Amino acid sequence: MQLIDDRRALHRIPELDSTLPQTMAYLENALDGLNCSVFSPMESALCAFFDFGRKDAVAFRADADALPILEKNKVPYASAHKGCMHACGHDGHMAILLELARRLSKKEALPHNVLLVFQPAEETTGGAKQLCATGIFRRYQVQAIFGLHLWPQLPEGMIASRCNEMMARSCEVRVDVYGKSAHIAKAQEGVDALAAGVDFYQRVMKLEGALPKTIFRLLKFGKFESGTVCNALSDHTHMEGSLRAFQDDVFFSIRAGIVSIAKDIERAYGCTVNVYMTEGYPAVMNPPALHRRVRRAVGFFELDAPSMTAEDFSWYQKSLPGMFFFLGTGDTAPLHSDTFDFNEDILLKGVRFFEDLAESFV
Repeated sequence: MQLIDDRRALHRIPELDSTLPQTMAYLENALDGLNCSVFSPMESALCAFFDFGRKDAVAFRADADALPILEKNKVPYASAHKGCMHACGHDGHMAILLELARRLSKKEALPHNVLLVFQPAEETTGGAKQLCATGIFRRYQVQAIFGLHLWPQLPEGMIASRCNEMMARSCEVRVDVYGKSAHIAKAQEGVDALAAGVDFYQRVMKLEGALPKTIFRLLKFGKFESGTVCNALSDHTHMEGSLRAFQDDVFFSIRAGIVSIAKDIERAYGCTVNVYMTEGYPAVMNPPALHRRVRRAVGFFELDAPSMTAEDFSWYQKSLPGMFFFLGTGDTAPLHSDTFDFNEDILLKGVRFFEDLAESFV
């Protein structure tokens, strides 16, 4: 089946960020000869426009970049690029859109024109944001955009989504506490960066924990390093963590609280606390009005709770209505694992879902 051939061919040539020459060449070759116009709106992005003579369009998106992971799967289609792997299913996403393109090419009429979007840098700098800035969605009068992601632990082939909160807003949090080292026998001559760091950590955890349980959010630190020897005060503590939330007011309130606590720690310990927080991606929020329209057009499973992971599809939703879905892979290795793989038969479920959506969404 061409769908599976595409997935395996793309799996063999994973590339990173916005440097995707082989991937783009494969996609362009696969789209060649179909009844669509193919163009590149920016570096390492490719679009295919199917004109059905309508006044507006709907868009479908696939991400094209891979991860800097050494694959451990012993399969004939394993990565040929050592240290790079499609460990997040983006090869499957692209294969779905290529098969959708072949099916669209054979259709004579649809309610809307269709724009297929293959984007770079989902795993790094947020290629979706850059694509929105090109103006292609205004140019082709796109009224809605749709995307999906392969999703472990969801039953094989299940299409799932939910209204409003779908995937979290995120940012990385890095904290450096600078003190002054001194022998523990003369601790009064130093500034204990370890004690200050522990106090900072405990207070930040209380800040997050004080929010009502009904508010989806997460603040956790996975890295804490301090000191060099057992008998001297630490002069430097380094922490790294992640903040996740859905509502902007909650997200920025926690960020402000982290900065405020850092200033309090500086005053209390006489140390210096530097806090750096990345911009991250906004939350993936499926708008109720679009959710209702899609629900009338096609069937899908309604999720009980959102995911605390992040996705740059949210940048599209800042520019136009958009809805995101999960496609279950069943009991597979987790995403970003060096052994992630899946039953390729599920890809056909994704193709049929997008095809039904293109035909029925009004």
